[in-house]
Amino acid sequence: MIDRTHEARRTSWVASAQGHADFPLQNLPLGVFSTPRDRRPRPGVAIGDEVLDLSALALSGLLDTALADAAPLLTADTLNPLLAQPASVRLALRHALFDLLADDAPHRARVAEMLSAASHVTLHLPARIGDYTDFYAGIHHALNVGRQFRPDQPLLPNYKWVPIGYHGRASSIVVSGTPVVRPNGQRRAPGQDTAAPDAGPSRRLDYELELGIWMGPGSSLGTPVPIAQAEAHIAGLCLLNDWSARDLQAWEYQPLGPFLAKNFATSISPWIVTTEALAPFRMRQPARPEGDPAPLPYLWDADDQAHGAFDLELDVYLSTPAMRARGAAAHRLARGHASHLYWTVAQLLAHHTVNGCNLQAGDLLGTGTISTPTPEGLGSLLELSEGGRRPVDLGEGETRTFLEDGDEVIMRARARRDGFASIGLGEVRGIVQPAPSLHVPLS
Repeated sequence: MIDRTHEARRTSWVASAQGHADFPLQNLPLGVFSTPRDRRPRPGVAIGDEVLDLSALALSGLLDTALADAAPLLTADTLNPLLAQPASVRLALRHALFDLLADDAPHRARVAEMLSAASHVTLHLPARIGDYTDFYAGIHHALNVGRQFRPDQPLLPNYKWVPIGYHGRASSIVVSGTPVVRPNGQRRAPGQDTAAPDAGPSRRLDYELELGIWMGPGSSLGTPVPIAQAEAHIAGLCLLNDWSARDLQAWEYQPLGPFLAKNFATSISPWIVTTEALAPFRMRQPARPEGDPAPLPYLWDADDQAHGAFDLELDVYLSTPAMRARGAAAHRLARGHASHLYWTVAQLLAHHTVNGCNLQAGDLLGTGTISTPTPEGLGSLLELSEGGRRPVDLGEGETRTFLEDGDEVIMRARARRDGFASIGLGEVRGIVQPAPSLHVPLS
């Protein structure tokens, strides 16, 4: 899967792509954008600090003959038609884009006319998301949270056998930069197990650091996807912030699991970094600890174990209103790594379909919160503050146990490997807004 488009020595004639932290020539992620002059959402590709208009490119006659029939895919208002195609179509598009944007490319002047400054465009959700499933594959997060509620048995007996997940709300998935309104709901103060609940704004609002997995070609209803074929259905990755209202969650989650505590907002980064771009950054899935059960046969594939994990460094930052007022940089809360997932993305997909559930192009899966076994990489404030018992020091006299109104959470991810150009997933950001008033009728 590694080819000439991954060569570190190759550079782009787009000046801002030279050594760009996230979007050098070797990345070429897919998204959907619009401009003030043309408000029609359409596919684009990030290159440095610019966005290349794929719809204009499709109509220009500059694409390879191998993509002669691609115009309908690249002029749609979402990426769903493109995602539904086999990986060979994405690969052909990647090669064509690489050849048009590399230093030795012809037609520079014509292609340059199709570029817009990223700072001047509006980025949209890259696909129409039909369904969203969030998993719980970060074992260290599961252990840390479990210890707070079940010290003697932090993991339930099924955790190491089955990828745990729940069906989330696709309608409230929002693109990076969309404000996040603090949710209202029923809540009960910690430790007051016999008290009646009340209703109001969440007092324990949290973030969760996750990866999003974009579905490419779908699967048929009633037909499981074998794990050896799962990669053919995965188009790429993004960053995902699974906002969580911990007080609402603690009261409502039994017996059926997450509901209002999770479905009010899920933020994602706007670019799909394709599996083709990530090819150099695949790595062996870490071995399970001694004594853990081997995955059942439908979840086991030797090649997936050899290459199924991603070498991605993950960061979480917090910017408070006071920090922004004094011009201070955001405070880094955590630095973790995607290799701490207990299950590979192929295992998640194989399990999702083992019962015959069908997936569609543009569906989104969340990995679950990714935490490290040590404190520097914890993926939520629930873990960092030990359930609110230990405030997190932000410097300059500021602390947090959970998020306050005006706080901005920023997540970033970088892929690095010796001999290859580093690429990123872009950012996912969201600022917490106050909860709306609850109009409770007088009795």
